[in-house]
Amino acid sequence: MAYSEFMYKVLQATCENGNLILKEKLSSEMEGKTLKVIIVETDELEAKKERFFSILDRHSFALPANYQFDREELHGR
Repeated sequence: MAYSEFMYKVLQATCENGNLILKEKLSSEMEGKTLKVIIVETDELEAKKERFFSILDRHSFALPANYQFDREELHGR
């Protein structure tokens, strides 16, 4: 199977009595297929997202309203 044929999808699920209950149904194309599941707690994702945006805020700045990107100037041509 070529790499481009793999499907990646992020789904939310709840663990109940040791079983994962998906928040949405899988398509009928998935019927009978073996899937690999990677479990990441939602709280961990939220914490990473908050850290990312915090770093982004610290390193961001506003550009002047009349700013125009000049590729030629950037490459010294």
